[in-house]
Amino acid sequence: MKIIKFTTIIVLTLLTSCVSQKKYTDLENSVAVCEGELRTTLNELETKSNELLVIENNLANEKNRVKVLEKESDYFKSTNTNLLERLSDLSIVSKFGAESIKKSLEALNEQNTYIKDLTNSMQQKDSLNLALVMNLKKSLNNFDDEDINIEVKKGVVYVSISDRMLFKSGSYRVHKSAQAVIGKIAKIVNDHKELDILVEGHTDTVPIKTNCMEDNWDLSTKRATAIVRLMQTNFNVQPERMTAGGRSEYMPKDTNKTSKGRASNRRTEIIIIPKLDEFFNLLAMPETVSSN
Repeated sequence: MKIIKFTTIIVLTLLTSCVSQKKYTDLENSVAVCEGELRTTLNELETKSNELLVIENNLANEKNRVKVLEKESDYFKSTNTNLLERLSDLSIVSKFGAESIKKSLEALNEQNTYIKDLTNSMQQKDSLNLALVMNLKKSLNNFDDEDINIEVKKGVVYVSISDRMLFKSGSYRVHKSAQAVIGKIAKIVNDHKELDILVEGHTDTVPIKTNCMEDNWDLSTKRATAIVRLMQTNFNVQPERMTAGGRSEYMPKDTNKTSKGRASNRRTEIIIIPKLDEFFNLLAMPETVSSN
């Protein structure tokens, strides 16, 4: 920045001696605009650098956690092997007792293998979530951050969209302008067939009752259904991958005592989750392990 300022002073000094006052003023304004744009670019680069550092730190923490679990698994395997070798030298242990202990140790080995596989699966899921978040933020970069929030909670990716971006007040008709947002999300969802989508509608505590709307339960459910229907009909998301649900006013993000808090609570959340059958298969321990 010091070099830029110094160069600017030299240029302005030279120009003042050979140009009119109007041209000098125009050039001076152009230089000021360039300096402002350069500062903005430097600030944006610094912000991107900070986001990258956070991501790298998260990945490093996950790798360290996996290493600790692998060391524990290796320790258990080594201990079990030593115990099995010593069993052959124990003359006081009956044949029946030795077999029983051997089966128990084999069961422990199976459990260690299960833990290692589960750890690897969790690491893969965390990596996928990170990739999803990065792709979504990149795809939705042109939209207002106040209206769209993307984060990982409870091990799954949440895309929260304010109701002012999607709907008119008290309505479940999706704005035409909002279809671009849903289309970008649907494209990324279609790239990951191994994931399902849960769409949840949320309201504030202000009651509603009209000829076509019974209450906030009704409004939140119809809004979720409208998003699911849009993703299916306009963007070819497979319907069997989606679930629509209304949460009414009972899962607030903020207080309902202020207008700002109520605005934050009026939202639609698109939750990207693993397929439930694959998830339960992942959690199911082998029968030989669970029965011991």
